[in-house]
Amino acid sequence: MDRSQFVGWMHENEREKSVEDRDDLVVEEYSLRFPSDLEELRELAELMQFYKTEHTAYVLLLFCSAYIYKQSFAIPGSSFLNILAGALFGPWLGLLLACLLTTVGSTFCYLLSQVFGKSYIVRLFPEKVAMLQGKVEENRSSLFFFLLFLRFFPMTPNWFLNVTAPILNIPITLFFLSVFIGLIPYNFICVHTGSILSEISSLDNLFSWGTVMQLLAMACAALLPGALIRHYGHARLRLGAEHSGNGLDKKVR
Repeated sequence: MDRSQFVGWMHENEREKSVEDRDDLVVEEYSLRFPSDLEELRELAELMQFYKTEHTAYVLLLFCSAYIYKQSFAIPGSSFLNILAGALFGPWLGLLLACLLTTVGSTFCYLLSQVFGKSYIVRLFPEKVAMLQGKVEENRSSLFFFLLFLRFFPMTPNWFLNVTAPILNIPITLFFLSVFIGLIPYNFICVHTGSILSEISSLDNLFSWGTVMQLLAMACAALLPGALIRHYGHARLRLGAEHSGNGLDKKVR
């Protein structure tokens, strides 16, 4: 092989390599979307964990932006992002992020509804808004605990409560605190699920003492706050029977 042939061969290899790099980039860009099932969530977690090794700040910014976007526009699917938070940032930082981002995004949703959406929401869901308005007025004296009850045992999906809160004259401070506190158990379970799944590489890991203790903590987080609110509700809240069957159908948060 003479020099000209060698140079031509090198240029051809470079072109093939650039094509492969572009193909890889396209695959990665295509993979970077909101997950709709567990398989897509697993692929997204692996991709973002790879980027996080060298670009932690960018991954954090991307995650926060995506989370707030979904919450602000009442797009279902925050459970997948909570699981992703646990896989990317660990159980405790992931929980803090999930609670803060849920609260900030829900508050943005509240403000958007207050400014732009009141008339549309009342026109689209007149009966459900009226039902929820009646319950809020009945429990106005214990409004904060009633809002916590709605987060633990939703009569309506969280997105609907977010968009109707300004219509129901719920103060934004009570709304903010009720979202932050009321969704801690739900966020805790989702985030720790993501953390556990990211750490398990075999059945031995699944049945380790550390994993068992985390699962017990998740069970307590799911049961204890709800039991306390239910106990308080029997004495102070007027709930009626409607929350068992007449609310909106539950949807993914």
